[in-house]
Amino acid sequence: MSFIKEFKEFAIKGNVLDLAVAVVIGAAFGKIVSSLVDDIITPALLTPALKAANLSNLSQLVIPGTAIKYGNFLSQIISFIIVALALFMFIKAINRFKKKEAVAPTVVPVPTNEEVLLTEIRDLLANRAR
Repeated sequence: MSFIKEFKEFAIKGNVLDLAVAVVIGAAFGKIVSSLVDDIITPALLTPALKAANLSNLSQLVIPGTAIKYGNFLSQIISFIIVALALFMFIKAINRFKKKEAVAPTVVPVPTNEEVLLTEIRDLLANRAR
């Protein structure tokens, strides 16, 4: 099989196309979540806390006499927690709207005529042996 033909079969498979769509959708969703966190949730939560500390930005939090900016680190931790919470809430909402798959009741298989006859023979032989 030629290299081009193998590559064509690989690239056109459903799994590869599904993966490509998932990556594109994931990137777009990532931008939405980042905007939600950066533009809406973080300012709403941090503005009161920053005003209380007489700061305008978390990057102003530094250890005096050093170049260690622990404010940036705190900002990243807060962003991570907010993104994780937003994703959790989004997935929880999506799962609520999914149709619950009906669990099929387990049906006990009906024995065939041969199985019924063999069972009767077994029982008769067991009774004779007693």
